Amino acid sequence: MADNLICGIDIGSSKIATVVGIDTSETNELKIIGFNTNIARGVRKGLVVDIKEATEAVEASVEKAERMAGHKINKAFIAVGGPHISSLNSHGIVAVSNPQGEINEEDVARVVEAAKAISLSSTRRIIEVIPRDYIVDGQPGIKNPIGMSGVRLEVETHIITASTTNLKNQERILSDLGIENEGFVFSGMASSEAVLTDTEKELGIVLVDIGAGKIDLSIYVDGALSYSSSIPIGARHISNDIAVGLRVSLDSAEKIKVFLSKNLVGKKKNPQINLSELDLPENLTDVSLKTLVDGIVAPRLEEIFKLIFDEIEKSGFGQQIPSGLVITGGGALTIGMLETGKRVVGLPIRIGYPEKISGLVDEILDPQYSTTVGLLLYGKNNISVDPDGFKNFGKILKDFKIGNSVSSLKNFFKQFIP
Repeated sequence: MADNLICGIDIGSSKIATVVGIDTSETNELKIIGFNTNIARGVRKGLVVDIKEATEAVEASVEKAERMAGHKINKAFIAVGGPHISSLNSHGIVAVSNPQGEINEEDVARVVEAAKAISLSSTRRIIEVIPRDYIVDGQPGIKNPIGMSGVRLEVETHIITASTTNLKNQERILSDLGIENEGFVFSGMASSEAVLTDTEKELGIVLVDIGAGKIDLSIYVDGALSYSSSIPIGARHISNDIAVGLRVSLDSAEKIKVFLSKNLVGKKKNPQINLSELDLPENLTDVSLKTLVDGIVAPRLEEIFKLIFDEIEKSGFGQQIPSGLVITGGGALTIGMLETGKRVVGLPIRIGYPEKISGLVDEILDPQYSTTVGLLLYGKNNISVDPDGFKNFGKILKDFKIGNSVSSLKNFFKQFIP
């Protein structure tokens, strides 16, 4: 059982979420056995700003998740996002080692390594290399070239990079807690694993993960991740606006925002909102719906969607996303989100809820935990073994690091020696 244990930790701006799951080979389903979320400290806009506070917050979350799961967390996948994330698409080309024979795993490893040979600042680190499309002897559109015949192999990849400093800080937190880092995963990509369907990815879609301090975007075209970025604005800005507009504290503003999301979305709205059940210290009992929604929340949502629209235009894939947008993350349920989004962006929009899991899911089937669930699904796919007993090559290859490709290849082939 412990062999199939998968853990994910999402160190966010507003919450630290830890989830433990088991990949059951009998049902091929991911079963959640442990989960905890608590208030984040020492993190702002996805960046660690106080390592001591952040470590204590992560430790508290991990301990509670371990207690629920009945298992010690020794290793975990970590979500990273925020304005320090950037991406680019790169092209690699190699000659096939045996022109008379088939393309093998080593050829694929070499062509991905060639695509990774990009000029990169010492302050940046590659966290993800995703093959988008393989080209064999000029024939594009190949998803898996292994076993095919050819002389020249090319690959189009999507490379995600992150700030080395922030990654080191997160690694320091994990090492202090005795947890091995199984890999950094871009938050937008993790959320995509949990909320997007394969059909949507094939048609072309934008995943928008709205966190407290940042918004992570992932654009899928022809089934492959083609653009990743992050916007340094999030749902906390809406709370700030409510606090200023109603002259209440930030805590009260957050309660009002959550109350609106839970009680008014999709329901008939009264002109006055009764807030008496919130027991706010400011003794604010009722407020005009028009003032709050149209005057305070809507302008900020408009600004958010304009930034998202600009980012889609900047990507160059604006004409290739007929499936529209899927909004997920803690800010997805904000009142007026879908209406404002459809008006500003002019594309179909839906709210994304985590799927493809079972077990202790009552609390976790919420947009704010899409990234956390996605970490487990990503982990499940990365350590998946196909019916012949061979590991998934495409997933393993992404872990090769520039400069140690030879040792990586040796380790890669060692796993097939009985």
